[in-house]
Amino acid sequence: MKQRETMLNTTGSKPMQDIDEMGDEHIGTSTETPLRADAFEMDDELKMELIAKHFKEIMHILGLDLSDDSLRGTPQRVAKMYVQEVFSGLDPKNKPDIKLFENKYRYSEMLVEKDITFFSNCEHHFVPIYGKAHVAYISNGKVIGLSKINRIVQYFAKRPQVQERLTMQIGNELKEMLGTEDIAVVIDAHHMCVSSRGIKDVNSATVTSYYSGQFEQEEKRAEFMKYITLGK
Repeated sequence: MKQRETMLNTTGSKPMQDIDEMGDEHIGTSTETPLRADAFEMDDELKMELIAKHFKEIMHILGLDLSDDSLRGTPQRVAKMYVQEVFSGLDPKNKPDIKLFENKYRYSEMLVEKDITFFSNCEHHFVPIYGKAHVAYISNGKVIGLSKINRIVQYFAKRPQVQERLTMQIGNELKEMLGTEDIAVVIDAHHMCVSSRGIKDVNSATVTSYYSGQFEQEEKRAEFMKYITLGK
């Protein structure tokens, strides 16, 4: 009992009940991902080494036998997955290199890229968020390669996230890159923290939106939503 109290008291964390309530309330603190000032001073190899070490300890605490052939390499696999894959969007060096092109066709209507599949992770429980992003913009003289829109979505998705922040980050980034106020983003996603724990509702989905410029007009939003549902 004394050992348990000592271990728990060293965490400096809030009571478990408060933590659970914060997670269930889906609190988001900022449109920027919360990062320490020294977040990128450590190289990826050292990050993976340390994550593997600590994840091995987590598995040990859970009572798993790490001498088993199936489990022996799990800490290293998890560390590699965290740094190089599912949380790779935390590092600015992985930001897509975006090149813009002149709008030579003088296309002045909205361009819609819909049904962009993404996978992210809830920052409250580190379990998956997955769904579709729908993005539109109206050119202000420049256009972007279609695949780059997908890459921007994936870049911001590959972090611990809340859906509201993810939606705003995509919208703000496209607005800055394209030099236009006319941006729309809608995200329709499922949260495993809702379906696999807590209320365990496997059917519900969460929808968030970002509208700026012409998309703040009801008519433009309605046109955008019409394209999203086209063919469904």
